[in-house]
Amino acid sequence: MACVATLISNPAAPSLDADAVERAQRALPSAQTPVWLDPGIAADIPFTGAAENTQTDAKRALTEYVRTALGGAPIDVLLQDAGGRRKRLFLADMDSTMIGQECIDELADYIGVKREVAAITERAMRGEIEFAPALRERVALLKGLPASLADKVIAERIRLTPGAHTLVATMRKNGVYTCLVTGGFTLFTQRVAAMIGFHENRANTLVVDAGGRLTGEVTEPIFGREAKLATLIELRRRLGIAPEATLVAGDGANDIAMIEAAGLGVAYHAKPNVAKAAAARVDHGDLTALLYAQGYRRDEFVAEGAPQAGA
Repeated sequence: MACVATLISNPAAPSLDADAVERAQRALPSAQTPVWLDPGIAADIPFTGAAENTQTDAKRALTEYVRTALGGAPIDVLLQDAGGRRKRLFLADMDSTMIGQECIDELADYIGVKREVAAITERAMRGEIEFAPALRERVALLKGLPASLADKVIAERIRLTPGAHTLVATMRKNGVYTCLVTGGFTLFTQRVAAMIGFHENRANTLVVDAGGRLTGEVTEPIFGREAKLATLIELRRRLGIAPEATLVAGDGANDIAMIEAAGLGVAYHAKPNVAKAAAARVDHGDLTALLYAQGYRRDEFVAEGAPQAGA
């Protein structure tokens, strides 16, 4: 079966050289001539995999074998079937995936409870505690905060993950439907989705009183793990897109279900439990790694700041 291994390094610190590619070639069965997607940053190595190597567990084992051959170099390795790499539907988590922060933690910092809230967030994202009760507990600590503070958090604290604009703009140019899904809040997602260029966003809604302050409650039902998976299935069916033509990226425990259900589910700089569950992971590259994984060359990227086009 025709397969491909994509090697990716961080564009901010290119580390993929001919020697690394050669070592990866030697670790792959029936490896063919590499194709550079971006010299120094990303390359495809076509190879012929036995039928059993197309199964998830075998793919993981072969991926780890290639990583070992690379000697711990900061290079991501993604193995896939060669066909159908370019996806038609993209869902991504927001906090610590499309942006570098956890919005609720930053909001909590303004009233001096960031340490308490961040500790709960970390445990929930690692899957150590259930997401819904953890969210309610954190939201209760925000009672009395003005909802308008979200604008200040976005302006002063929130930074897009490198490659976010380029990833979404390039996929949209190629007809991909994009959706930002998060266990966070619409106070943030509506703005962040617009900043990056997503078609739509799904998130939780904080209850705000008549005076414009948070009540310490969140509208039920909680948008979490199952809701993210349901959104993937809903959009897939609505748009007539096959499961294998979907791409999902996330970092926390409530992303696992949708990652496992995607054609290409990527654990992006993820918690250990998520990286273990995902068939593919990006530990070193930025978000453009998701374009290289689909076989896009650097000269096919939509440059950051270019007019939005496509679907």
